[in-house]
Amino acid sequence: MADQLTNEIIAMIKKRAAAEGGNIAPASGGEITAATGLTSLGIDSLGLADVLWDLEQAYGIKIEMNTSEAWSDLQNVGDMVEAVRGLLAKGV
Repeated sequence: MADQLTNEIIAMIKKRAAAEGGNIAPASGGEITAATGLTSLGIDSLGLADVLWDLEQAYGIKIEMNTSEAWSDLQNVGDMVEAVRGLLAKGV
């Protein structure tokens, strides 16, 4: 079962997609989960940057540019959740 942070990040991804006129859902169908691959959601690098901006605003964290480049290796929603969790724990 997903925790609150996971659910909040999934909701932000869905909200960002709706704002851009898309309907993000996994290419394989079904709901978005922590295991859902970002590429299966059709999130490109610009979309990822938008989601990262949303996360910064929502959680009061700062994602430095070099950190953002490292985030380009994120494979799934769970990776994104754990990265945010790490920044929150550091108080960044």
